[in-house]
Amino acid sequence: MIERYLTFRLLRVYVTLVQTGSISETARRLHLTQPTVSIQLKKLQESVGQTLYVFKQQKFVLTEAGNALYLSCQRIFACLDEFNAQLTDIKAGHSGHLKIAMVNTAQYILPRLIGPFQTLYPEIDITLEIGNREQVLQRFERGLDDLYVFSHPPSLEHAIAEPFLANPLVLVADKSHPLSSRSSIKANELVEHRFLMREQGSATRMMFDGFLQSNSLAPAHLQQLSSNEAIKVGISSGMGIGMLSQHVLDLHNANLTVLPVEGLPLVNHWYFIARNDRYMPKTALKFLSYCQSSVEDVLGSPWQGELEGKIVAFFET
Repeated sequence: MIERYLTFRLLRVYVTLVQTGSISETARRLHLTQPTVSIQLKKLQESVGQTLYVFKQQKFVLTEAGNALYLSCQRIFACLDEFNAQLTDIKAGHSGHLKIAMVNTAQYILPRLIGPFQTLYPEIDITLEIGNREQVLQRFERGLDDLYVFSHPPSLEHAIAEPFLANPLVLVADKSHPLSSRSSIKANELVEHRFLMREQGSATRMMFDGFLQSNSLAPAHLQQLSSNEAIKVGISSGMGIGMLSQHVLDLHNANLTVLPVEGLPLVNHWYFIARNDRYMPKTALKFLSYCQSSVEDVLGSPWQGELEGKIVAFFET
């Protein structure tokens, strides 16, 4: 196996020799002495086991084996040049891979940012993982992704949390519901109605439980559903009323209406989360910078984080 003995240094000397046709010019271009070049070329021919070139009447002539090696060298160095160009793009965040894990509700907003971002940077491959809060937290603990999206960030020492979008939570009913015609609703008027709820541990459930407690409310009828889509279908079917993110309704609110309940909407935010003890690829930093500059144009709400971008500033220092 001749590759055990070949080195890029030997091949670079050989390519330069073929291009110049002169040992002395090869030495000059590579900043080597002529004896060093001669030794390198002898070592190369011994490694290949074939005569690669001859000098006929002081003219440099490639043998068949020498020409085959030169063509191979051209392909090798072309691949290296391409790799160097790819490295430049990777270092700049223009290509590579980005892994994002997000809670279920974020699927209504994040793809709207990812779409135009991938149009700008088509060489960046993005993998999305979607799950409930507990599932995404498990991925965070295992460090499986580059960025995580929560509406209620975990309070962990190894987490950097940065808000990026306002996330108003509203109470929603079907347009045929008796409350839908009201112009104002007091919180204590809600207790007689059935509430459709997300599972324990979800950010929306935590916010809504806090709303009930702050108003000393104890609804008699609670029904837990596993997703926002299930809650929307349940509301449309007359099963009850439920709390949802305003972003969930923007595209699919034909039969739903936001109830004008005093004390609502609840103020909440979407957060990008990163681990501060893991490597952050340039693709992730590029995406965060894009979101910072584009979130208002794309989603209609200004960037909520620090002016310079907290996560970007942390990993670029």
